[in-house]
Amino acid sequence: MATTAAVHPVDEIPPVRQLAAFGLQHVLAMYAGAVAVPLIVGGAMRLSPADLAYLITADLLVCGVATLIQCVGFWRFGVRLPIMQGCTFAAVSPMVLIGTTGGGLPAIYGSVIVAGLAIVLLAPVFGRLLRFFPPLVTGTVILIIGVSLLPVAGNWAAGGVGAKDFGAPRNLALAAFVLLVVLGVQRFAPPFLARVAVLTGIVVGLAVAVPFGFTDFGGVADADWVGISTPFHFGAPEFRVSAIVSMLVVALVTMTETTGDLIAVGELTGREVEPRSLADGLRADGLSTVLGGVFNTFPYTAYAQNVGLVGMTRVRSRWVVAAAGALLVLLGLLPKLGAVVAAVPAPVLGGAGLVMFGTVAASGLRTLARVDFRDNHNLTVVAVSVAVGMLPVGVPTVYAKFPDWFQTVMNSGISAGCLTAIVLNLLFNHVPGRKSEEAVPEQRLDSPAKPAGPNS
Repeated sequence: MATTAAVHPVDEIPPVRQLAAFGLQHVLAMYAGAVAVPLIVGGAMRLSPADLAYLITADLLVCGVATLIQCVGFWRFGVRLPIMQGCTFAAVSPMVLIGTTGGGLPAIYGSVIVAGLAIVLLAPVFGRLLRFFPPLVTGTVILIIGVSLLPVAGNWAAGGVGAKDFGAPRNLALAAFVLLVVLGVQRFAPPFLARVAVLTGIVVGLAVAVPFGFTDFGGVADADWVGISTPFHFGAPEFRVSAIVSMLVVALVTMTETTGDLIAVGELTGREVEPRSLADGLRADGLSTVLGGVFNTFPYTAYAQNVGLVGMTRVRSRWVVAAAGALLVLLGLLPKLGAVVAAVPAPVLGGAGLVMFGTVAASGLRTLARVDFRDNHNLTVVAVSVAVGMLPVGVPTVYAKFPDWFQTVMNSGISAGCLTAIVLNLLFNHVPGRKSEEAVPEQRLDSPAKPAGPNS
């Protein structure tokens, strides 16, 4: 009698009510970050409130489409893992510069379209680089991703950057309350409720925040019921060489960050990312970025915020994140719903973010636990990579005197730390040099998992 092969947890489809709850949890975890990029770029360009609202709804719509492409996939597009997509912060500074001095939104969108096409073409090349990501490198990168996100949660907990009451004790108290609710639910609630601990914490936190005046739903009444983003709403794209060059640098940075995120999710879900699937994931990034340039938004990348949620809840189904993508599409088409989600106060998100982002860092430590640190230089690789990755996080202006292209690469702690880890791993573990006999076995532990061929 034939037996049905077991379905991998990544491919399992939970019941509809669980899909909705788990998906909403992912949306709430990334919403603040998703709308931040259009707000920053549009604000710097002094766009009207109507244009800002248009940028946000367009962003949410393409976020949803990009997430569906990544999770569900078609042909050679999509890694088919639980990955949320959102606008990359690496592109903010170049886009502000292009928008304010180099041609406005049409020039931004022209450079974004070219960058997206470049990512699609370069994806197979990056796929072949996966052998340079042994556990030593991947664990370090995942650790850096988690630690570099913690300041984001800290800013939320304090009230949000730019808030008049930033750092007020009541903000931190609300964040601490949400954190305690999340921990309590995860520890004492039934299994299903424990898996939506973050959503439960946010809902309970919002219920407490409303009577204490933390949030205002006035914007919901002002929002439109329906909003549809049309191609090239702000004019035909302009293709300027200087803008394109700066956005191509951003493309390389986002590909590096996405590679780290995909490997992290692969570790968390038990489905190892192979060169082909990595290329498929990066190719989806490129397609989403092209769509962003056409539909009035910006470059897209995998969102590290949601990596921590996958690790914390242990819900590994890609269809859960696909449901989150569908919700984002709905929010992009129904601005009034988006306004409701936007009313969640920053301290509530901060309390939940502390758990999620800390989980990412802890997952990196778990991966590093597989690495042998005896009688070799692996500890140096981790130490220097983390230090370089944390430098722009702790001192945001450290590279202010450097050229723009250098700032684009190194101001992202994730890309800076990732590049450092790759280079140092090659230097200490692959470049021929004097090695003691005892060091040789340790080097093998940090080589790629597959055995070396006869010509390696």
